[in-house]
Amino acid sequence: MRNQIQIRNLTIKDNGPFFIIAGPCVIENEDIPLTVAVYLKELSELLDIPIIFKTSYDKANRTSLKSYRGPGIDKGLKIIQKVKDNTGLSVISDVHNTSEIDKAAKVLDIIQIPAFLCRQTDLLLAAARTHLPVNIKKGQFLSPAEMGQAVEKITSTGNNNVLLTERGTFFGYNNLVVDFRSIPVMKRFGFPVIFDATHSVQLPGGSGSSSGGKREFAPTLAKAAVAAGADGIFMEVHPDPDSALSDGPNSIPLDDIKPLFAMLKDIHSLINQNTRKGHG
Repeated sequence: MRNQIQIRNLTIKDNGPFFIIAGPCVIENEDIPLTVAVYLKELSELLDIPIIFKTSYDKANRTSLKSYRGPGIDKGLKIIQKVKDNTGLSVISDVHNTSEIDKAAKVLDIIQIPAFLCRQTDLLLAAARTHLPVNIKKGQFLSPAEMGQAVEKITSTGNNNVLLTERGTFFGYNNLVVDFRSIPVMKRFGFPVIFDATHSVQLPGGSGSSSGGKREFAPTLAKAAVAAGADGIFMEVHPDPDSALSDGPNSIPLDDIKPLFAMLKDIHSLINQNTRKGHG
């Protein structure tokens, strides 16, 4: 039996409900997050899928110094709070420094540790001490087994609300590959595992001064991940990815997500049915 994670009114557990974390990569203005969140709320109710809204108030690890990073923590958290108030969706954003955490914890329902920072001990411990759920992105440079050390850092504080996210592994220069064995490997730690479908098709630094991406492959990888046992899917969505200020090449158009979300839920249900039969 794995640990149960409580995120407001959502309980993530063995054979529990399939859930999705979705939203734009970064806050570009106030309108886009609200537009996306309202649509996600409608889909959540229509498809009966719990959806957690994600975005970032600051993208501190952009490729170029000139790349857009976001509005910053103060303005960004106000917009995230407005999304939360207007839609009732739970919200998640990443943090990059220990100095951000107390302020972010007053708004966020889940604190996210970016992949590049998943070994930053002080950051992990500070996030854990909020006793909020902590979603740790697996570093592109780590094996899935090594994520056990990150888990131990969180649980050492008495916080057992841990989520682990697979987002691909470096495969030479400017490319990522997904080893789906990582999902069952990380599930052995006893915590829910999420698959980040859109960052897994990113081409890090592939466009020179920015990252490229192959968004057309994200749905295929998402379906494979659910079949491999992922508890939930993380996906960046945008009304017009080609004009997005961050991660546009690997983001999914908002108009395309409804049938994909429905199919992912069906795959998850089928896998869980077979799992229960196998244990019967």
